[in-house]
Amino acid sequence: MTLRVLAYATVGLAPVEGYLTAANAHLGKVAPALLVAVWLVVRVRRRRLPRPTPLHAVLALLAVTVATTAAIHSSGAFTAEYTLRWLPFLVITAVLADVASREVPVRGLLLAMATGATAAGIGALYSLIIGGEARASGPQADPNDLAYFLVAAIPLLALAGEALHQRVAAALGGTVLVAGALATFSRGGALGLTAAIGWLALRRVLPWRVLAATAAVVALLGFGTLQFAGPQIERAVQEKSFIAASNVDTRELRWQAAARMVAEQPFSGVGPGGFREAYAAQSHNAEVDEQTPVAHNMYLEVAAELGLPGFALFATMIGIAGVASERAIRWVVSPGPRRIEAVAIQASLLAVLVASTFLSEQYYLPLWSLAALAVAAEIRARREDRGED
Repeated sequence: MTLRVLAYATVGLAPVEGYLTAANAHLGKVAPALLVAVWLVVRVRRRRLPRPTPLHAVLALLAVTVATTAAIHSSGAFTAEYTLRWLPFLVITAVLADVASREVPVRGLLLAMATGATAAGIGALYSLIIGGEARASGPQADPNDLAYFLVAAIPLLALAGEALHQRVAAALGGTVLVAGALATFSRGGALGLTAAIGWLALRRVLPWRVLAATAAVVALLGFGTLQFAGPQIERAVQEKSFIAASNVDTRELRWQAAARMVAEQPFSGVGPGGFREAYAAQSHNAEVDEQTPVAHNMYLEVAAELGLPGFALFATMIGIAGVASERAIRWVVSPGPRRIEAVAIQASLLAVLVASTFLSEQYYLPLWSLAALAVAAEIRARREDRGED
């Protein structure tokens, strides 16, 4: 029971970590730390080692790669900070994959993620409408990061049950998540949302009537918002339009700088956090007012910092998640909860991967938790097919 509560808290509180950090700098780390500690105690007591999977092997190799590149670039200004950001995600992913394949239901974890993101969506709308922000941010300092959490959670609402109150809750949650994501004015988030919804419709998990109803509710909410806070929305749109062209230019500069880092140090990379330190030199001070930015592309940033071997492992982890989720679907012959779980994971993972083309999101939980749950879903589906559950 304790493992289940801590696992739910770990994934459910991640979208609102900004609120927790505002209260106490370390509060957001409490649930993950306790989860790992309790997991270790439970495994030692039961004398059961974690079930080995290809994901665990890749995570271990990735940890070695991160540590190696960090040692090579130990004098870097951001090396220690970013190494300590990488390693906990690798550990949490391994733990979540293990507990979700045994003690904690995959469905429960996915719904906990959706619930936490819905709370973040409410915060997003509050920050825009009541707080007067030009772009919704809520619990995240960057609206783009908030959009990432929200669009990743939207497909998970497909797990809602058939009961009327469950459908109503899912519809309300979907409205909040979509409206909150739109309120961030994040183009990467919008593309991720489009990809996720398209995938759900393609796999026939999201009925068109539900999609139409949600779109109608969001449109109605948008109309009401324009009536209530029209000047704020108009100002936000104007500001976003003004900076849109500049964003395209700066991201192109950062992507080019990251590519040069990969070309110059293809094997050792520039170390965790090294992109931020090396950017000014690599771009020849192209951005005078931004000397230590992120790359705004997860793939280029990982390749630049961990080198091509590290990027290969990172891409392998994503590939394992995709293959595992598809295998989970194939293990389940008839439509049902297991199939919906796997397709929802796929759609969420697709939203994450698309949005991360324009964002540096390797330091946020959705990618890692979805990879863990994809592997766990396959293990559970296989056991269920064999009659072991």
